[in-house]
This record gives sequence, C-alpha cells and structure tokens, in this order.
Amino acid sequence: QVQLVESGGGLVQPGGSLRLSCTASGSIFGIDAMGWYRQVPGKQRELVAFITRSGSTNYADSVKGRFTISADFDKNMEYLQMNILKPEDTAVYYCNAGQPRASVYYPLLWGQGTQVTVSS
Repeated sequence: QVQLVESGGGLVQPGGSLRLSCTASGSIFGIDAMGWYRQVPGKQRELVAFITRSGSTNYADSVKGRFTISADFDKNMEYLQMNILKPEDTAVYYCNAGQPRASVYYPLLWGQGTQVTVSS
C-alpha cells in the first residue's frame, strides 16, 4: 500500500519560514493533483493549497502571498514553502494526492501529518 510521508515540520518563530516535503513510498497512479490540508484541534481540516499536474495552483485566502506549493508528479513528491509564518498557522499539516474536478480538489491519499508550531 502506497503511503505519503511528510517531513519538515517543527517549531518556528513568527515571521519565520519552514518548508514541508511529502514523498510517496511507491508509485501512485491516477493522480492529477497534490495538496496540503491543515487541522487545529477542535476544528475541521482545511485546505491550504493544491497544485494540478498542469501546474495550476489554488491557495486558501489566509495563506496567499505567503505559502507556495510545488510538486514533481513524476517523482510523486510535493512541497509547501511557508514564509512569514503567523501563530494562527500552527496546525498539523497533511499532504495528500488526488484528483481535481472543475477547480475542486478531491484528495484520495493522505499522509500521517506533521506538526507546525509558530510561537515565540
């Protein structure tokens, strides 16, 4: 069974940067989009960003201009560069892979999550 594994989370001060990475343990077929979600305890998981195989990107309003998603679909890898981090970015971040349909992203595979904490 293919697994997605995140890395790069940790503790960072407000205004700092982190780069999350996600790697698949094997080959993934039928995937045309990859993305990142995040979740804070007691709240619903929210979409942070996704990227399609054609290169189109979509970001949550709260991260636009600060986060950048990229992916290598041939290698089944994706990244999330997070700059100007804020305390409200603190969450568990999940990478995923799935399909886009009419500008909506449908994740099919999920990673286990990596904690990002923004605090002074």
